[in-house]
Amino acid sequence: MIVQYPENVSPGQRFRFELYKELLKKKGFGVTTESFLDQKGYEIIHKYGFFLTKFTAILRGFSKRFLLIFRIKKYSFIFLQREVTPIGPPLFEWIIIKLFKKKVIYDFDDAIWIRIVSKQNSLATIVKNSGKVKKICEWSYKVSCGNEYLCNYARQYNSNVVYNPTCVDTERKHNVLTNHDVDRITVGWTGSFSTMVYLDIVQAALRMLQEKYDFDIKIISNQPPTLDLQNVKYIEWSEENEVTELATAQIGLMPLTYNEWDEGKCGFKLIQYFALGIPAVASPVGVNKIIIEEGINGYMANSDMEWYNAIEKLILDASLRKRMGMAGRNKIIDHYSLQSNTDNFIDLFS
Repeated sequence: MIVQYPENVSPGQRFRFELYKELLKKKGFGVTTESFLDQKGYEIIHKYGFFLTKFTAILRGFSKRFLLIFRIKKYSFIFLQREVTPIGPPLFEWIIIKLFKKKVIYDFDDAIWIRIVSKQNSLATIVKNSGKVKKICEWSYKVSCGNEYLCNYARQYNSNVVYNPTCVDTERKHNVLTNHDVDRITVGWTGSFSTMVYLDIVQAALRMLQEKYDFDIKIISNQPPTLDLQNVKYIEWSEENEVTELATAQIGLMPLTYNEWDEGKCGFKLIQYFALGIPAVASPVGVNKIIIEEGINGYMANSDMEWYNAIEKLILDASLRKRMGMAGRNKIIDHYSLQSNTDNFIDLFS
Protein backbone atom coordinates (compact mmCIF):
# COMPACT_ATOMS: atom_id res chain seq x y z
CA MET A 1 0.00 0.00 0.00
CA ILE A 2 1.64 3.21 -1.19
CA VAL A 3 -0.03 6.02 0.74
CA GLN A 4 0.38 9.66 1.72
CA TYR A 5 0.43 9.57 5.52
CA PRO A 6 1.52 7.26 8.36
CA GLU A 7 -1.02 4.68 9.47
CA ASN A 8 -3.88 5.44 11.90
CA VAL A 9 -3.93 9.21 11.39
CA SER A 10 -5.86 9.96 8.19
CA PRO A 11 -9.60 9.16 7.99
CA GLY A 12 -9.31 8.73 4.23
CA GLN A 13 -6.73 6.01 4.72
CA ARG A 14 -8.18 4.42 7.84
CA PHE A 15 -11.67 3.91 6.47
CA ARG A 16 -10.91 3.28 2.80
CA PHE A 17 -8.28 0.57 3.15
CA GLU A 18 -6.58 0.29 6.56
CA LEU A 19 -9.95 -1.03 7.73
CA TYR A 20 -9.43 -4.12 5.56
CA LYS A 21 -5.81 -4.98 6.40
CA GLU A 22 -6.60 -7.83 8.77
CA LEU A 23 -9.10 -9.27 6.31
CA LEU A 24 -6.46 -9.22 3.58
CA LYS A 25 -4.06 -11.04 5.88
CA LYS A 26 -6.70 -13.68 6.61
CA LYS A 27 -6.98 -14.19 2.85
CA GLY A 28 -3.26 -14.95 2.73
CA PHE A 29 -1.86 -11.58 1.70
CA GLY A 30 1.20 -10.06 3.29
CA VAL A 31 0.56 -6.33 3.57
CA THR A 32 3.19 -3.59 3.79
CA THR A 33 2.35 0.12 4.06
CA GLU A 34 4.74 2.72 2.64
CA SER A 35 3.86 6.35 3.43
CA PHE A 36 5.34 9.43 1.78
CA LEU A 37 5.38 11.47 4.99
CA ASP A 38 6.71 10.08 8.24
CA GLN A 39 5.08 10.94 11.57
CA LYS A 40 7.20 14.05 12.07
CA GLY A 41 6.36 15.33 8.60
CA TYR A 42 2.66 14.61 9.03
CA GLU A 43 2.51 16.60 12.27
CA ILE A 44 3.88 19.72 10.59
CA ILE A 45 2.69 19.59 6.99
CA HIS A 46 -0.76 21.17 7.52
CA LYS A 47 0.40 23.97 9.79
CA TYR A 48 1.12 27.51 8.68
CA GLY A 49 4.77 28.39 8.10
CA PHE A 50 7.62 25.97 8.90
CA PHE A 51 8.78 26.10 5.27
CA LEU A 52 12.22 24.57 5.86
CA THR A 53 10.83 21.81 8.06
CA LYS A 54 8.20 20.98 5.45
CA PHE A 55 10.80 21.05 2.69
CA THR A 56 12.95 18.62 4.66
CA ALA A 57 9.96 16.33 5.24
CA ILE A 58 9.23 16.30 1.50
CA LEU A 59 12.87 15.49 0.73
CA ARG A 60 12.68 12.57 3.17
CA GLY A 61 9.53 11.43 1.40
CA PHE A 62 11.21 11.46 -2.01
CA SER A 63 14.17 9.55 -0.57
CA LYS A 64 11.81 6.89 0.79
CA ARG A 65 10.12 6.58 -2.59
CA PHE A 66 13.45 6.20 -4.36
CA LEU A 67 14.52 3.39 -2.02
CA LEU A 68 11.10 1.74 -2.43
CA ILE A 69 11.80 1.21 -6.13
CA PHE A 70 14.49 -1.36 -5.19
CA ARG A 71 11.96 -3.38 -3.15
CA ILE A 72 8.95 -3.14 -5.43
CA LYS A 73 9.67 -6.36 -7.36
CA LYS A 74 8.54 -8.63 -4.52
CA TYR A 75 4.94 -7.35 -4.45
CA SER A 76 2.09 -8.88 -6.44
CA PHE A 77 -0.23 -5.88 -6.11
CA ILE A 78 0.31 -2.20 -5.41
CA PHE A 79 -2.59 -0.37 -3.78
CA LEU A 80 -1.84 3.25 -4.63
CA GLN A 81 -3.65 6.05 -2.79
CA ARG A 82 -3.86 9.22 -4.90
CA GLU A 83 -0.23 9.34 -6.08
CA VAL A 84 3.26 8.12 -5.24
CA THR A 85 4.52 11.66 -4.62
CA PRO A 86 2.37 14.74 -3.91
CA ILE A 87 4.26 16.91 -6.38
CA GLY A 88 5.96 16.26 -9.68
CA PRO A 89 5.20 14.10 -12.72
CA PRO A 90 4.04 10.46 -12.48
CA LEU A 91 7.59 9.15 -12.85
CA PHE A 92 7.43 6.61 -10.01
CA GLU A 93 4.04 5.38 -11.25
CA TRP A 94 5.50 4.87 -14.74
CA ILE A 95 8.43 2.90 -13.34
CA ILE A 96 6.19 0.70 -11.17
CA ILE A 97 3.60 0.00 -13.86
CA LYS A 98 5.46 0.18 -17.16
CA LEU A 99 8.95 -0.93 -16.17
CA PHE A 100 8.18 -3.44 -13.38
CA LYS A 101 4.78 -4.48 -14.83
CA LYS A 102 3.07 -4.34 -11.42
CA LYS A 103 -0.69 -4.55 -10.98
CA VAL A 104 -1.63 -1.18 -9.49
CA ILE A 105 -5.03 -0.61 -7.88
CA TYR A 106 -5.36 3.18 -8.00
CA ASP A 107 -7.62 4.58 -5.27
CA PHE A 108 -9.00 8.08 -4.71
CA ASP A 109 -11.97 9.56 -2.87
CA ASP A 110 -11.81 13.19 -4.01
CA ALA A 111 -11.82 14.98 -7.36
CA ILE A 112 -8.03 15.09 -7.25
CA TRP A 113 -7.71 16.06 -10.91
CA ILE A 114 -8.81 19.56 -9.83
CA ARG A 115 -6.15 21.90 -8.48
CA ILE A 116 -7.16 23.23 -5.05
CA VAL A 117 -4.93 25.87 -3.48
CA SER A 118 -4.24 25.31 0.21
CA LYS A 119 -3.56 28.36 2.37
CA GLN A 120 -1.18 26.31 4.51
CA ASN A 121 0.85 25.02 1.55
CA SER A 122 0.05 27.35 -1.33
CA LEU A 123 3.42 26.95 -3.08
CA ALA A 124 3.29 23.15 -2.98
CA THR A 125 -0.30 23.18 -4.20
CA ILE A 126 0.59 25.41 -7.15
CA VAL A 127 3.36 23.04 -8.31
CA LYS A 128 1.18 19.98 -7.72
CA ASN A 129 0.73 18.06 -10.96
CA SER A 130 -3.01 17.31 -10.86
CA GLY A 131 -2.94 16.51 -14.57
CA LYS A 132 -1.18 13.21 -13.87
CA VAL A 133 -4.36 11.63 -12.48
CA LYS A 134 -5.66 10.68 -15.91
CA LYS A 135 -2.32 9.09 -16.81
CA ILE A 136 -2.25 6.98 -13.64
CA CYS A 137 -5.88 5.95 -14.29
CA GLU A 138 -4.93 4.90 -17.82
CA TRP A 139 -1.90 2.85 -16.71
CA SER A 140 -3.48 1.15 -13.70
CA TYR A 141 -4.72 -2.44 -13.46
CA LYS A 142 -7.88 -1.27 -11.67
CA VAL A 143 -9.20 2.04 -10.37
CA SER A 144 -11.05 2.21 -7.04
CA CYS A 145 -13.24 5.28 -6.45
CA GLY A 146 -15.37 6.44 -3.53
CA ASN A 147 -18.47 7.45 -5.51
CA GLU A 148 -19.97 7.24 -8.98
CA TYR A 149 -18.97 10.80 -9.88
CA LEU A 150 -15.31 9.84 -9.42
CA CYS A 151 -15.89 6.51 -11.17
CA ASN A 152 -17.30 8.28 -14.21
CA TYR A 153 -14.16 10.42 -14.45
CA ALA A 154 -11.91 7.35 -14.19
CA ARG A 155 -13.95 5.42 -16.79
CA GLN A 156 -12.79 7.92 -19.42
CA TYR A 157 -9.30 6.41 -19.09
CA ASN A 158 -9.75 2.88 -17.71
CA SER A 159 -12.40 0.22 -18.35
CA ASN A 160 -11.78 -1.58 -15.04
CA VAL A 161 -13.21 0.90 -12.51
CA VAL A 162 -14.69 -0.27 -9.21
CA TYR A 163 -17.06 1.72 -7.01
CA ASN A 164 -15.55 1.28 -3.55
CA PRO A 165 -17.39 3.38 -0.93
CA THR A 166 -15.74 4.66 2.23
CA CYS A 167 -17.01 2.42 5.03
CA VAL A 168 -17.10 2.03 8.81
CA ASP A 169 -17.07 -1.06 10.99
CA THR A 170 -20.60 -1.08 12.42
CA GLU A 171 -19.91 -4.12 14.61
CA ARG A 172 -16.63 -3.33 16.36
CA LYS A 173 -16.22 0.47 16.31
CA HIS A 174 -19.18 2.49 15.06
CA ASN A 175 -21.41 0.22 17.09
CA VAL A 176 -23.06 2.58 19.58
CA LEU A 177 -26.21 4.67 19.25
CA THR A 178 -26.61 8.24 20.40
CA ASN A 179 -29.07 8.94 23.20
CA HIS A 180 -31.93 11.08 21.90
CA ASP A 181 -33.68 11.30 25.28
CA VAL A 182 -31.64 14.23 26.55
CA ASP A 183 -32.62 17.52 28.14
CA ARG A 184 -30.15 19.53 26.09
CA ILE A 185 -29.55 18.94 22.38
CA THR A 186 -26.10 18.85 20.83
CA VAL A 187 -25.66 19.69 17.15
CA GLY A 188 -22.46 18.08 15.93
CA TRP A 189 -19.93 18.47 13.13
CA THR A 190 -16.75 16.50 12.59
CA GLY A 191 -14.00 17.00 10.06
CA SER A 192 -10.52 18.30 9.40
CA PHE A 193 -9.47 21.95 9.51
CA SER A 194 -9.59 22.07 5.70
CA THR A 195 -13.35 21.48 5.65
CA MET A 196 -14.18 23.79 8.54
CA VAL A 197 -14.82 26.64 6.09
CA TYR A 198 -18.11 24.94 5.19
CA LEU A 199 -19.49 25.81 8.61
CA ASP A 200 -19.86 29.38 7.36
CA ILE A 201 -22.78 28.13 5.27
CA VAL A 202 -24.84 27.16 8.30
CA GLN A 203 -23.76 29.85 10.79
CA ALA A 204 -26.67 32.20 10.09
CA ALA A 205 -29.25 29.47 10.64
CA LEU A 206 -27.57 28.31 13.85
CA ARG A 207 -27.41 31.88 15.11
CA MET A 208 -31.15 32.34 14.53
CA LEU A 209 -31.88 29.04 16.24
CA GLN A 210 -29.82 30.04 19.26
CA GLU A 211 -32.05 33.08 19.69
CA LYS A 212 -34.96 30.71 20.27
CA TYR A 213 -33.50 27.46 21.63
CA ASP A 214 -30.80 26.54 24.11
CA PHE A 215 -28.48 23.90 22.65
CA ASP A 216 -24.80 23.08 22.27
CA ILE A 217 -22.67 22.95 19.13
CA LYS A 218 -19.87 20.38 19.21
CA ILE A 219 -16.97 20.65 16.75
CA ILE A 220 -14.63 17.65 16.55
CA SER A 221 -11.53 18.52 14.55
CA ASN A 222 -7.76 18.83 14.59
CA GLN A 223 -7.90 22.63 15.03
CA PRO A 224 -10.31 24.84 17.00
CA PRO A 225 -12.98 26.67 14.99
CA THR A 226 -13.60 30.40 14.73
CA LEU A 227 -17.37 30.72 14.89
CA ASP A 228 -19.60 33.64 15.80
CA LEU A 229 -21.91 31.38 17.82
CA GLN A 230 -22.69 30.62 21.44
CA ASN A 231 -22.17 27.36 23.33
CA VAL A 232 -19.54 26.02 20.94
CA LYS A 233 -17.60 23.09 22.37
CA TYR A 234 -14.38 22.18 20.59
CA ILE A 235 -13.09 18.62 20.96
CA GLU A 236 -9.66 17.80 19.58
CA TRP A 237 -10.02 14.77 17.35
CA SER A 238 -8.28 11.53 18.23
CA GLU A 239 -8.79 7.98 17.04
CA GLU A 240 -9.73 7.05 20.60
CA ASN A 241 -12.48 9.66 21.01
CA GLU A 242 -13.87 9.98 17.47
CA VAL A 243 -16.82 7.65 18.14
CA THR A 244 -17.54 8.40 21.79
CA GLU A 245 -17.51 12.17 21.32
CA LEU A 246 -19.57 12.13 18.15
CA ALA A 247 -22.09 9.79 19.76
CA THR A 248 -23.07 12.55 22.20
CA ALA A 249 -24.59 14.58 19.34
CA GLN A 250 -28.25 14.25 18.38
CA ILE A 251 -28.07 16.11 15.05
CA GLY A 252 -25.27 16.08 12.46
CA LEU A 253 -24.39 18.72 9.87
CA MET A 254 -22.72 18.45 6.47
CA PRO A 255 -22.81 21.76 4.58
CA LEU A 256 -21.06 21.93 1.20
CA THR A 257 -20.76 24.38 -1.68
CA TYR A 258 -21.73 23.86 -5.32
CA ASN A 259 -18.56 23.16 -7.27
CA GLU A 260 -16.80 20.30 -8.99
CA TRP A 261 -14.54 19.56 -6.02
CA ASP A 262 -17.44 19.18 -3.57
CA GLU A 263 -19.33 17.10 -6.12
CA GLY A 264 -16.54 14.54 -5.73
CA LYS A 265 -16.80 14.23 -1.96
CA CYS A 266 -17.86 10.85 -0.60
CA GLY A 267 -20.21 11.89 2.22
CA PHE A 268 -18.10 10.44 5.03
CA LYS A 269 -19.51 12.81 7.64
CA LEU A 270 -23.00 11.49 6.88
CA ILE A 271 -21.73 7.91 7.04
CA GLN A 272 -20.31 8.54 10.51
CA TYR A 273 -23.45 10.29 11.77
CA PHE A 274 -25.83 7.66 10.46
CA ALA A 275 -23.73 4.77 11.78
CA LEU A 276 -24.29 6.18 15.29
CA GLY A 277 -28.01 6.76 14.79
CA ILE A 278 -27.64 10.53 14.32
CA PRO A 279 -29.97 12.10 11.73
CA ALA A 280 -28.34 14.76 9.59
CA VAL A 281 -28.97 17.93 7.64
CA ALA A 282 -26.78 18.41 4.58
CA SER A 283 -26.36 20.41 1.40
CA PRO A 284 -27.85 18.67 -1.65
CA VAL A 285 -24.47 18.25 -3.32
CA GLY A 286 -22.96 15.13 -4.83
CA VAL A 287 -23.30 11.87 -2.96
CA ASN A 288 -25.19 13.61 -0.14
CA LYS A 289 -28.26 13.30 -2.36
CA ILE A 290 -27.79 9.52 -2.42
CA ILE A 291 -26.97 8.92 1.24
CA ILE A 292 -29.73 11.17 2.56
CA GLU A 293 -33.30 10.09 1.90
CA GLU A 294 -35.33 13.23 2.46
CA GLY A 295 -37.56 12.95 5.52
CA ILE A 296 -36.48 9.36 6.19
CA ASN A 297 -32.95 9.60 7.61
CA GLY A 298 -32.35 13.35 7.32
CA TYR A 299 -32.99 16.56 5.45
CA MET A 300 -31.28 18.55 2.73
CA ALA A 301 -30.99 22.32 2.99
CA ASN A 302 -30.20 24.92 0.38
CA SER A 303 -30.80 28.26 2.13
CA ASP A 304 -30.62 29.79 5.60
CA MET A 305 -34.31 29.15 6.20
CA GLU A 306 -34.11 25.57 4.96
CA TRP A 307 -31.23 24.91 7.35
CA TYR A 308 -33.17 26.62 10.13
CA ASN A 309 -36.39 24.68 9.52
CA ALA A 310 -34.72 21.29 9.19
CA ILE A 311 -32.60 21.65 12.31
CA GLU A 312 -35.57 23.03 14.24
CA LYS A 313 -37.70 19.98 13.39
CA LEU A 314 -35.02 17.71 14.78
CA ILE A 315 -34.46 19.84 17.89
CA LEU A 316 -38.16 19.68 18.78
CA ASP A 317 -38.94 16.02 18.16
CA ALA A 318 -36.98 13.23 19.89
CA SER A 319 -39.14 10.50 18.33
CA LEU A 320 -38.38 11.90 14.87
CA ARG A 321 -34.66 11.89 15.65
CA LYS A 322 -34.84 8.27 16.83
CA ARG A 323 -36.76 7.12 13.78
CA MET A 324 -34.49 8.92 11.34
CA GLY A 325 -31.40 7.85 13.24
CA MET A 326 -32.30 4.16 12.99
CA ALA A 327 -33.14 4.53 9.29
CA GLY A 328 -29.73 6.10 8.76
CA ARG A 329 -27.91 3.35 10.67
CA ASN A 330 -29.70 0.65 8.69
CA LYS A 331 -28.59 2.31 5.46
CA ILE A 332 -24.98 2.33 6.61
CA ILE A 333 -25.12 -1.33 7.63
CA ASP A 334 -26.53 -2.26 4.22
CA HIS A 335 -24.39 -0.06 1.96
CA TYR A 336 -21.47 1.65 3.75
CA SER A 337 -20.20 -0.87 6.31
CA LEU A 338 -17.06 -2.99 6.40
CA GLN A 339 -19.33 -6.02 6.53
CA SER A 340 -21.28 -5.07 3.38
CA ASN A 341 -18.21 -4.06 1.34
CA THR A 342 -15.66 -6.74 2.29
CA ASP A 343 -16.10 -8.92 -0.80
CA ASN A 344 -16.05 -5.88 -3.08
CA PHE A 345 -12.75 -4.69 -1.59
CA ILE A 346 -11.08 -8.11 -1.55
CA ASP A 347 -12.05 -8.62 -5.20
CA LEU A 348 -9.83 -5.67 -6.12
CA PHE A 349 -6.89 -8.05 -5.57
CA SER A 350 -7.92 -10.65 -8.12
